[in-house]
Amino acid sequence: MVDFQRARRPEQVQARRAAILDAAEAALEQRPLDAITLRELSCRVGLAKSNVLRYFGTREAVYLEVLRRRWSSWLDGLEPVLRSCAPEPVPYGRAVAVATAVAGALVADPPLCELFGSMASVLERNVDVDVARGFAAAAGRRSDRLAGLVAERLPHLGAAGTRHFAESVVVVTAGLWGRARPTEEVARASADLGLPAADEVFRAALTESLVNQLIGLAARAS
Repeated sequence: MVDFQRARRPEQVQARRAAILDAAEAALEQRPLDAITLRELSCRVGLAKSNVLRYFGTREAVYLEVLRRRWSSWLDGLEPVLRSCAPEPVPYGRAVAVATAVAGALVADPPLCELFGSMASVLERNVDVDVARGFAAAAGRRSDRLAGLVAERLPHLGAAGTRHFAESVVVVTAGLWGRARPTEEVARASADLGLPAADEVFRAALTESLVNQLIGLAARAS
């Protein structure tokens, strides 16, 4: 908890916002998004709930900003991985390698997957139009960046193909993420039946989906 004085200067306001985002991201490392309340965030950062709302408006707006930060950091880490990945010794081996690398990077970042999974159904449902507009623009830039990284390895896909894949990455991850977070009862039932663990199911399904997506785009481009 940080003991804040009243923010008066722009740099103080930015410091408050950064502290709130840091606290929100730390909470997400430990708990599912739907379990994190505005009260918890305010306690973590040492501000009253009304002050947290003063800087962001809603809890959802806080986590949209966390998503923007996390997405950028993820792309920073993915960039050298994609630039160094070697083609798999199979048909469309370069597409397989790129898609597998993207899937692996997502699996390694559960909070980002959690945010993607909640983006349309939760986070975008309780923000004002200015926040929504800013986030949509930021999301577009991040999709463009991923498309550019994919284009470096698969230039024949063209701008439309790489952008389609970049946007599909978010949609597919969001759709499959629920399989990585079963209830305790479902997890126990799956174990009793000898089924794979939820994280293994998510990894396999995400990898297979992204590989098939990129192979399909590569085949059509050929």
